[in-house]
Amino acid sequence: MRDPLSKTIVNIKPSGIRKFFDIANERKDVISLGVGEPDFDTPWHIRDEGIWSLEKGKTFYTSNSGLLELRQEISSYISRRMKVDYDPTDEILITVGGSEAIDIGFRAMIDPGDEVLIPQPSYVSYEPCAILAGAVPKIIELKNENDFRLTPDELLQAVTDRTKILVLPFPNNPTGAILERHELEKLAQICIEKDIFVMSDEIYAELTYGTDHVSIASMPGMKERTILINGFSKAYAMTGWRLGYACGPAAIIDQMRKIHQFAIMCAPTTSQYAAIEALKKGDADVAMMRESYDQRRHFLMHAFREMGLPCFEPYGAFYVFPCIKEFNMTSEEFAFALLDAENLAVVPGSAFGASGEGFIRISYAYSIEKLKTAVERLERFVKKLRDKA
Repeated sequence: MRDPLSKTIVNIKPSGIRKFFDIANERKDVISLGVGEPDFDTPWHIRDEGIWSLEKGKTFYTSNSGLLELRQEISSYISRRMKVDYDPTDEILITVGGSEAIDIGFRAMIDPGDEVLIPQPSYVSYEPCAILAGAVPKIIELKNENDFRLTPDELLQAVTDRTKILVLPFPNNPTGAILERHELEKLAQICIEKDIFVMSDEIYAELTYGTDHVSIASMPGMKERTILINGFSKAYAMTGWRLGYACGPAAIIDQMRKIHQFAIMCAPTTSQYAAIEALKKGDADVAMMRESYDQRRHFLMHAFREMGLPCFEPYGAFYVFPCIKEFNMTSEEFAFALLDAENLAVVPGSAFGASGEGFIRISYAYSIEKLKTAVERLERFVKKLRDKA
């Protein structure tokens, strides 16, 4: 019988995060610091709006682009927070999470052989989605000594005459790194000079500490060459609602809408009504959750200093990325040994690209109580490794 499977999809490796946590989930009494999901419930007033929409029978398809009222609220939010103006009628598309926006953004823009620049360590979906769109992914390995920020020199060295898109994954998963305005201005100038489009994944835009998030789309000359990806999962604790959006030039959004139309039809209606409420009245919820994450971030950074575990200070998202190179183990070996010895699950840095080797990702989207117990287990494990050395 003929092989029924696509060689392209067969050759794509499964998510390193899921592979590890499928194993961890089979064990009892495991403390897991691996899932990138807020531990907060979706705020009640947002849930209540979703419930109300169901009670009122608002269960039909919306337009392919999403509810106009939601797109208007997104337009207002982006203008207020990012200082970029998008027309809600043709420059905003509501998607099934930010992940769908990434996928259809690549498919709408890529011709076979186009190069996509992907800074790593970064979210696990960029490279597979680029490959599925027919692109040639070109990895830019970010460096610990630069706090895992993308530098102009690194970008210039990666650009070729086939480069079409730069993925800009900041605030970053898994490192927590951010880019500030002066850094974005230099990258924007290169993108304009080299005629490169940008896919800016800003899903963690509301989770920055000590500085306000800046979108590269707000830079002169960049709105017309940027697809801004965002959503409700992280800032509003709405992961299971599966709602995201893309903002960008009408010509690109129109083609993304076409793919969305054939593959999805529209994002969940109930989630869209809840999201309208989130944007209208959710600022205080976001501020409360951000303050709590910041406290946890400080707690972990202090704990790492106390145990002598090197870790640069992250200023975004809800992850820390400590270095474990001193133990002469791969990040996967370290993670499995930690799981076996202390029933503590973290993510190997290599799950986010080769440049993540020698690091582990720890999420602080967990209670202080759970983090305290986890730190005790990690400290005990690290001490045993050092005693053996």
